[in-house]
Amino acid sequence: MDDDSRPLGFYSVHDKQVLKIIDTDPNASLTGQLHDTSNVEKFELTSEEYEKRQDTVLAYKQRNKIGRFANPEEPTEKTPVTPVNISIGSRCEVESTEAGLHKRGTVRFVGPTKFAPVGQWVGIEYDEPMGKNDGSVQGEKYFTCNPSHGVFVRPEKVTVGDFPVIDELDMGEDEEM
Repeated sequence: MDDDSRPLGFYSVHDKQVLKIIDTDPNASLTGQLHDTSNVEKFELTSEEYEKRQDTVLAYKQRNKIGRFANPEEPTEKTPVTPVNISIGSRCEVESTEAGLHKRGTVRFVGPTKFAPVGQWVGIEYDEPMGKNDGSVQGEKYFTCNPSHGVFVRPEKVTVGDFPVIDELDMGEDEEM
């Protein structure tokens, strides 16, 4: 195997044989060419040339007013706030997806919140522990109630009216023990 001009197939290499190859001139081999980047011409743009281009991330951010190009003083298009005609202290029932489940409580908060930047919310103190919080969300206190009695819902899920507290032990007048 001393003739460097012959291909490997000339030496009758068979399956499961191991060849040990020592590269005596790594700069001349393909591997050496991939590691040596001194001869590679690099593409570079000055900041001014980059800012003039329209096919860059910078141009996209400028067109869409994203990141540092957003103007905080310029009003953003938001959904107009619809006034909510629900009074704090009113008795209410909250729409439920479960049939026969009546979630009743008292309205404790009406207005915008920090946890949802758009729209009005109604904070309700449930009569029973069916809620998700104690009147605070993400460290912000909107009203006070017992743990697991508070919830925030959209106004369209709330029906205000004469909803007495449901007494599970009250069997009605017609039933006897």
